[in-house]
Amino acid sequence: MPGIVLTVSGKPDAALTNRLAADIADLTCKVLKKELSRTSVLVRYQPPEQWFIAGRALAEDGRHAFKLEVTITDETNTKAEKATYHAEAFALLSRLIGNLHPHSNIHVIDCRASAYGYAGVTQEEHRFRASAVAA
Repeated sequence: MPGIVLTVSGKPDAALTNRLAADIADLTCKVLKKELSRTSVLVRYQPPEQWFIAGRALAEDGRHAFKLEVTITDETNTKAEKATYHAEAFALLSRLIGNLHPHSNIHVIDCRASAYGYAGVTQEEHRFRASAVAA
């Protein structure tokens, strides 16, 4: 059940937003082995004059940036899977956004199953219910 928040520098662009949301969800599900039916994506835009890296606004620098935050349940992915995700997500967003500042970043947030959930139920409880049904 990944929750994905992608912040991109620039002005809102509906076509780009749709592509970003679809492609980052697909990549997340493929690499981190998640279900698309339980994946949410929020795409935000931040004006480049309000985004600073190393004390300079992106508007001055002339490059774009992104911040990708992916929240997953702790202990559901290996370090190697997360490293692969970092590399593939950066490559994907480089292609889609272009001219990226190298300090665009990705944060895979591991949350405890008892602290993360959906539909008013924690991931821990969803797992408990699924195992009870299977038994």
